[in-house]
Amino acid sequence: MKRIGLYFGTFNPIHIGHLVIANHMVEFSDLDEVWFVVTPQSPFKVKKSLLDNHHRYQMVLEATEDYPKLKPSKIEFGLPQPNYTVNTLVHLSEKYPEGHQFCLIMGEDNLKSFHKWKNYDAILEGYDLYVYPRISKGEMGSKFKEHPKIHRVNAPIMEISSTFIRREHKKGKNIKPMLPAAVWKYMDEMNFYR
Repeated sequence: MKRIGLYFGTFNPIHIGHLVIANHMVEFSDLDEVWFVVTPQSPFKVKKSLLDNHHRYQMVLEATEDYPKLKPSKIEFGLPQPNYTVNTLVHLSEKYPEGHQFCLIMGEDNLKSFHKWKNYDAILEGYDLYVYPRISKGEMGSKFKEHPKIHRVNAPIMEISSTFIRREHKKGKNIKPMLPAAVWKYMDEMNFYR
């Protein structure tokens, strides 16, 4: 049985922080693979700042090429919008009924607001959560502190954000070290976020 960690995000663009966390999850927990699930539209994000789906998927594909345990996924592209994690999990479990056990990867900041997610209790019932540390404000709900399905993975704290990268790139700052080389090349050639 393969344990697959699902790392959801708009990846607009994917950066080294995403890669470091995903790689840490796959190397230092019991996950066999991490799939970067490229989200077409999050219920919490405004669409206009988003690059086209297939460009963001392409950057994830380029970023993960040298990492056999990290894989891009466009599973959500064919699902109704806006998309909710619970629907994607059900869809994946139906699509891969044998040999795959799906888990959810999230930052500690997301865990703090997890009780606001659609059907969060159903998610916790059927799936394990792998949580990596983030610097964030707010209190953790007590029901998530010692939950048997919530696994804390002591990954490095990465304080790089796609928003910061887009904003500073637009100002002409050199943000190249924050991106996998292939992603920088693609972004530069396509003249994105200028």
